[in-house]
Formats: sequence, structure tokens, C-alpha cells
Amino acid sequence: MALQNIGAGNKDDAFYRYKMPRMVTKIEGRGNGIKTNIVNMVEIAKALARPASYTTKYFGCELGAQSKFDEKTGTSLVNGSHDTPKLAGLLENFIKKFVQCYGCRNPETEIVITKSQMVQLKCAACGFVSDVDMRDKLTTFIIKNPPESKKSSKDKKALRRAEKERLKEGEAADEELKKLKKDVKKKSSTKDLQAKTSSKNKTSGSDEDQISPPTDHADEKEEDDDDEDDIEWQTDTSMEAARLRIQEQLNAVTADMVMLSTDEPKKKSKASAKTDENDDASHEGLVAKVKAFLKKGVTASEFQNFLGSLSGSDQEVMTALYEAILEGVEKGFAKEVLKNKAYLAVAVARNEGSQVLLLQAIEEFCSKSTPAAVKEVALVLKALYDADVLEEDYIVQWFKAGQSRPDRENLVWKNAKPFVEWLQSAESETEED
Repeated sequence: MALQNIGAGNKDDAFYRYKMPRMVTKIEGRGNGIKTNIVNMVEIAKALARPASYTTKYFGCELGAQSKFDEKTGTSLVNGSHDTPKLAGLLENFIKKFVQCYGCRNPETEIVITKSQMVQLKCAACGFVSDVDMRDKLTTFIIKNPPESKKSSKDKKALRRAEKERLKEGEAADEELKKLKKDVKKKSSTKDLQAKTSSKNKTSGSDEDQISPPTDHADEKEEDDDDEDDIEWQTDTSMEAARLRIQEQLNAVTADMVMLSTDEPKKKSKASAKTDENDDASHEGLVAKVKAFLKKGVTASEFQNFLGSLSGSDQEVMTALYEAILEGVEKGFAKEVLKNKAYLAVAVARNEGSQVLLLQAIEEFCSKSTPAAVKEVALVLKALYDADVLEEDYIVQWFKAGQSRPDRENLVWKNAKPFVEWLQSAESETEED
């Protein structure tokens, strides 16, 4: 099925990730009973994260015709003959009013009905809350038929934790099975070796009884071995002995030149070792070292040991890790962070204050990076919050500390503010519930 970008303003963006199927319609019936069937309304509604009854009702309200959506069969019918481009244009208006965020124009929103019977759109990307125009006829239908309530963030986190525990138990069971298999293989291999050695001993003993060397040749070999054991071969490897051997073949001047050339590589190796130590201690050296280690694809325990072996303070190591993950990235910082969330989770688990260190590393990276990184601060924080790498209390504490600084007008705090406000509003809503 052909796909198109959600929203008319994004139709030319080849890399836009929010897509929906193209509308397919079919005219049914004749005369007064003619109807237009939107064949793939269920798939379109799923892509928009809205009930199919909302879009069908919106078509009926805008066209002044009766409309009906059958929940059992999934058929969407609108009375009258209507061509596909006309219905597609009405669908675009529905997306602008009831799907896209009024702030960032992102379709990742959720319909919320307030206590005062107002319809709002809460954006999961930027945290902006949009007020829908209540003069629209569809709003009364939405209030009477509210969308199914989604699970809260706390429920989602509880499910994620339970799933992680199940995975850990499964991994532990797999390791125990592997150990049992290894023990069985070792026991079988030792038994095979014992059987082989016993058979070899039997065959070698019979061969020795059958074939015995002549006594004269055996005596000669033993005498030769005794003579060779009495001789000791030694070479003097000291510098003086080397100088004497060189002087036997060269004159005094050339001998000194040769000895000087052997001393120079040692001095160079010492100097290079010092420069390597200075490079490792610097920030650029740390970043390069971490980036090279991440390319190997190591396990969590190996990465934890590697972080402990790095020189520098905990803040320097955390800053180097975050910069190594995002080095060379021009946009899509949140996606890159999600790809490497396992490494960040290991770094955060080292001690209690590591979450604050990670937040400070994000702040420092944004201050040195491009404006695109500053704009995506809220997306990065949300990604790390959803992945259970950062907790709400530490994010709010870090934000309040930044607001109290003299440079509180910094763009980092301005871009992070909507997400922090969303966190606080979500917490207050859960407390009220």
C-alpha cells in the first residue's frame, strides 16, 4: 500500500518518519442510496493514533451528510458521492485541527479532555498543550465518545522493569544450562582421553617387546649424549662485550657511532611514552579512547571495567563518553542517544550522583556544539527518561539549579523548560488521580 507523509507541509520531506496510507474510496449504491466507502479508514486512523469514528464523523460534519462507522466490520460510510481528492483535503484539515501539535507541528499528540469539558492536544515530543477550537462540531462528539485512556508513564515503567527482570532471569537460566553442558563435555572428554592413553600404553608396550634396538648402537648414542651434556655454550651479552666485538671489525670512531645509534631509539621510546600519557590525560585523548573502545561492541561488564580504568575525574569521564557517542552527529541527537543508551545506563549505574554528571555532560556538550544540539535538548532528555536512564527528580533538580545561575537566560534552559514543565504537570495529574 502506498504511503505518504502526515501533514501537507511535510509532503516533500523524503526523510519524514511519520507516514500514513493514501486514501482509497469506493462509490456504492445508486440514486438516493448512493454512498462513499473509505476502504482503508482503519489503517489511516491507526497511523494518526485516532479512532476511525472521529475521522468518519468529521467527514459527515463538514459535508453536511450522514456518516457511520461500524466497529465490528471496520467499514466507514458517508452518504453521497464524494471523490477522493475532496475527502483527502478534509482529512488534511482534520490532521491540522485534531492531530498535529500547534507548537512543533508534530503528529505525536494525545487527546485530553479536561474537567471543564475542554478538548486539548498534549504533545509527547515537546510537551506543548494545544487548545482545540470548541466551536468545531466534532468536539461535542469527542466529549461524548472520549478516546481510550492510555497507560500512565509509571505503569509503562513498571512493565519495562518487569520485562527486564524476566530477561535477566532468562539469561541466568541460559548461563546455568551452558555451564551444565560444559561440565558434561569436560567429563566425556576426560573419559575419552583416559581410554585413548590406556590403549596407547598397551600398544606401545607390545611394540617395545617385539622390536628392541641392537645393544652396540644404543651404547654409542648414550655416550654421545653424555659428551654433549658436558659442554656448556655461553655468550656474553653485556654492553662492553658488544663494544669489543664491534671494535674487532670496525675502528674506534665507527664503533662509537654504532653504540650511539642503539641509545637513540631508547630515548625516543621514553619520550613517546610520555606524550602518550599526556594525550590520555587530556579531554581529546579521553574522547578518542572511549570512541575506539565503543567500536569493539563490548559487554556491559567489560565497559564498566574500562570506565574504571580511565584517568580523570568522574565528570571528565562522563563528558568524554557523551561527546564520543555524539561526535560527528549534525542532527538526530535523540536517536543516536537511544542507540547507545546501554552504555549510558552502565555509566549512570556506577554511583548515585552519576545522573547529575550525565546532565552536566549534556549541558556542556550543548554549550560547545551546534544550535541543532541545543534545540534537541528536550528530545534527548525525554529519550533518556523513557529509557529509565534519567529519573524525574534529578532532571528537575538540575533544571532548578541552572535557573538559579547568573546565565539562566542560556538557550539550554529555554529549550529544556517545556519538557520539565511537562514532567511536573504529569506528576501533579497522577497525584490528583
